[in-house]
Amino acid sequence: MNAREEEQVARYLLEHPDELGVYLTQKRWAEVAALVRFARRDVSPELASTDPALYRSLREGITRFFLRGGGSLNLAELERLATSSPAP
Repeated sequence: MNAREEEQVARYLLEHPDELGVYLTQKRWAEVAALVRFARRDVSPELASTDPALYRSLREGITRFFLRGGGSLNLAELERLATSSPAP
């Protein structure tokens, strides 16, 4: 998955937080890892001046992600699982 695809997956999951459970159940480790990486990187502050609505939406999504326990997801383990298991 390239950087653009990872960003699209992460943005989708931030907009649809209930889907995270589905992705975990389906063992879509690469997509979940992309979300965790995106959330940990946070949103570029420059986006606030170029696209304030998108910035606000992404920041709210990341905040919800961490409030719902997303910070407890182990990125190293997700990446290991993503490389060791076949894609669905």
